[in-house]
This record gives sequence, structure tokens and C-alpha cells, in this order.
Amino acid sequence: MSRQPEVLWAQRSEKIYLTISLPDAKDVELKTEPKGLVTFSAVAHGEPFSFTLELFDSILPEGSKTKTKMGLRNIICSIQKEKKGWWKRLLKSEEKHPYIKVDWNKWCDEDEESASGDSDDDFDGANEGDESDEDDGMLYLPDLEKLRGK
Repeated sequence: MSRQPEVLWAQRSEKIYLTISLPDAKDVELKTEPKGLVTFSAVAHGEPFSFTLELFDSILPEGSKTKTKMGLRNIICSIQKEKKGWWKRLLKSEEKHPYIKVDWNKWCDEDEESASGDSDDDFDGANEGDESDEDDGMLYLPDLEKLRGK
């Protein structure tokens, strides 16, 4: 039996963003169907992970407007809604799923969408949280260096 990875979601009037938290995922398969069915499967650390989501409304067919980016720690998907508008929830059913949570980092309210200047690049900050070799994980605090006499 497979486990379910944590899924974070956010929306815009035209898109749904899904972030699947699964470090070191291999054999990743993500399929979307126009009626709003999203199927995911992958293997991480020798264990199978999978889920199927029946989205609140229909989406554009796979390949045309669905984009996926693989990161070191997660998989980010941008799924185009068939009809522009705000969904009242992610899934068709009102049933709660403990592995699905709101992605507050990407969340945008209806009245804030036009002011946010949403870019066409769906993956701005896609590697947030990924480690960078540039700074070796060190935080630069110039005021502290002055206090130490550097």
C-alpha cells in the first residue's frame, strides 16, 4: 500500500498551484484529465507514494497548460482552469484530507490578484527552501559584523 505525500495548494482565477512535498522523488508520474482528475505516483526512499484528486471543476487537458517542475524537495505543478474564476475549495467533495493543506506562501485573495502583478513565470521562487551552494547556508548580517569589530 502506498503513502500520500503532503500536498500544498493555492489558486489564482486562471490556475491552481500544487506543491507536492516529497524529497528525492523518483519515477514521478503526474496525469491530469479535463474533468479535473489529477493522479500522482512516485517512489521516495524506497517507498511508493500516490494520490488521486478530483478537483472542484474542470481543467484544460494535460500537455496544453499543465506545467510541472521537479525540485530537490518537492514537485510543483501549475494547472490551468478551464473557466476563469475562483473555486471555493480545491476538491469536488467537502471531505477533509489531512495531507492537503493551503500553501500560504503562494496564496492570493480574489481582490489582491490584480495588484500582485502575477508574472507569466509560474515557478518564481520554485526552489524556495532548497539549499543553495552560493552562501553555504550562512546568513549575512552586516550589523553583527560591525559589533564584533570586523
